[in-house]
Amino acid sequence: MVQLKAIIHLPNGGRPSSHVDLSERIPWGISAIQAPKLWPKTKGQGIRIGIVDTGVDFSHPDINSSLYRGVNLLNRYQLPIDDNGHGTHIAGTLVASNAATGIRGVAPRASLYPIKAFDHDGAAYVSDIILAIHWCITNRMNIINMSFGMDSYSSALHNAVKLAYERDIIIVASAGNQAKRNIIDYPARFPQTVAVGATNKGNRIAAFSNQGGLVDVYAPGEAIYSTWIHGQYNELSGTSMATAHVSGVIALLLAKKPTMTAAKIKEILTRSAITITYRNKKLPRRGRLDAIRAWKLLGRNKKISSQLLPTRAKRSRGGVKRVLPE
Repeated sequence: MVQLKAIIHLPNGGRPSSHVDLSERIPWGISAIQAPKLWPKTKGQGIRIGIVDTGVDFSHPDINSSLYRGVNLLNRYQLPIDDNGHGTHIAGTLVASNAATGIRGVAPRASLYPIKAFDHDGAAYVSDIILAIHWCITNRMNIINMSFGMDSYSSALHNAVKLAYERDIIIVASAGNQAKRNIIDYPARFPQTVAVGATNKGNRIAAFSNQGGLVDVYAPGEAIYSTWIHGQYNELSGTSMATAHVSGVIALLLAKKPTMTAAKIKEILTRSAITITYRNKKLPRRGRLDAIRAWKLLGRNKKISSQLLPTRAKRSRGGVKRVLPE
């Protein structure tokens, strides 16, 4: 059994509200990565995103226009309805489109397919996560958002990730919330994924975020305002939230060039990222997501750098696989 422990860091108690915060109509993270400046050109239209999570709130007015049925791997006869909140929060950052009375997400016209692999307690089997990836391959997803992580290697999970990569499906995964250096969670540690760390409003690596050379790109992940179950809103922190920002920007890019390979997308994200600071030092290798810079780089035909190509992941020994919501 896979257990999602230490659910999520909830700033200020993480109290859900039924009324939208007018100062967060476009949440700070979405403004910081400059996504709104791309909306006149692209809103992610025609791009299919699968989110492997706790399901979504199908009745939430901010996201329901972008939702498709998806699949409930816990009960195939039911919709993938969110009974936890995590999946709905991720969905809002990705595709919220209620410009009149709600909030906006990074790619408000992308199509979202929820794959419910985690129950209301945040528990799941690795086998269900693997099934989720295969469902995304079969149903031709362009992007798979994986806002969770586990600390031990699974060869079966890695094989599923590699198969998706070979089909040019971009898998975006959370680096983890353990504040570790040079160690990140699986599946983000697989070189076939885009591994995402978190930053704060000061453009610094968030205190909770894992970091180091295995992280491909950082994105806003602290105090992120988004949708919540029962039509509500909530503010959460974690590399989960950062991952949703990256998946959204990839959708914006793919809407212009849907045939781009997973390797090319990864190159664009890493090369276009802006410099970030850690302990008052600028990090030379990895930076923070920037939608405008990525868009400008999109049209250039550059050879993919050899250091960005996948290498074999090292296997770490371990017993029970633990998946953590990031």
